[in-house]
Amino acid sequence: MTRSDSTLAFVESPVQLLNVLEWAHARATASEAGSPLLSGLPSQPARRAAAGPSGDATGVRIVVLPPVDPMSRGQLRRMAGLARDEGHEVHWQEARGGRFAPFKALAALSRDVRRARRVVVGDPFSRYVQLLLTLVRAEELVVVDDGTATMEFIAQTACGERLVRWHRVGGGGLPGRVRELAYAPVSATARRRFTPAVGGGRHVEVFSSMPVTAHGGMTLRVNDFAWTRARFGPPRLTKGTDLVGTSLVETGVVEPARYLEAVRTLTRTHGATRYFAHRRESPEKLRALSEATGLEIVRPDLPLELIARRGPVGRTIVSFPSTVVHTLPYALTGTGVTVAVCDIDPGWLTGTASPRARSFLAGVTDTARDVRRLPAQAAPAAG
Repeated sequence: MTRSDSTLAFVESPVQLLNVLEWAHARATASEAGSPLLSGLPSQPARRAAAGPSGDATGVRIVVLPPVDPMSRGQLRRMAGLARDEGHEVHWQEARGGRFAPFKALAALSRDVRRARRVVVGDPFSRYVQLLLTLVRAEELVVVDDGTATMEFIAQTACGERLVRWHRVGGGGLPGRVRELAYAPVSATARRRFTPAVGGGRHVEVFSSMPVTAHGGMTLRVNDFAWTRARFGPPRLTKGTDLVGTSLVETGVVEPARYLEAVRTLTRTHGATRYFAHRRESPEKLRALSEATGLEIVRPDLPLELIARRGPVGRTIVSFPSTVVHTLPYALTGTGVTVAVCDIDPGWLTGTASPRARSFLAGVTDTARDVRRLPAQAAPAAG
């Protein structure tokens, strides 16, 4: 293998790729400073993890497993360009688009997966990633943030639970149950891979900006977006307020009419002028928001952390409970930007929302650092 093959990363979203770049930067910085900046392990294993098996913390081989939606693919291509600029090798591997696409991707990647000395993943809930983990022989496994899902990942692995996304609701009838049973051995193998071996032999690191606590021998390294702050900005600030969109409607968690009314109320109350769309928000929904509020809809070509850092950006950024209420305070440290989060009223939830939705969203808000809290009453449900 080449030097870059010693560390193999799998990403499926622009944010995951951004966090791989942040992780590589943090490791390189720690290695240069002679300090691993790790917690949860004795000093000797931590130093070894920081430097890597070859002593080299750079030169990651990044495999992009792109989704099908055009906006995500566009952002991923932009992020891939930034990764190459940083000296990383990027491989684009289609893994969707047909019944056998995942297995073709698995066959194409199997040799590299088996030979990798360290594997970095961005979404431990992904079935593609879990399939790849059945081939992993590396003693080091790193999980970088895929947004707030990291909070659920830590909670579920601490309790030994099955890895299930917080907004997922069971269903699919008999065919769905059959698929789950058939996939169960793969899921069980993934859970074991994410469990550090007692007495050494398998090291698991979590690189996160989320409010999580390592458990069971895991290592935690805080992602403070140092690479983003060094690479972009500081931004020019505008006088207005920017709103950040969410895909809670698209995932079936929040009622569309109530979301629209909430955005309308926040726009009026805070004098917002721009709405930064989530990459998974539908064009129809965004069109309705624009017509109802007069907001300028912005579809970013990079993750919001980079867009905000690059600027221009409002002096206040308002978001519903989401990843950015944890990441933007890091990315915008020292810029004078205020990040505010608006609670989700339980009355906004759909009848089919997961039973975990209410408590999970409240937890995202309650644990956010350096943000201003806005009550749900500021954005009342539609009557």
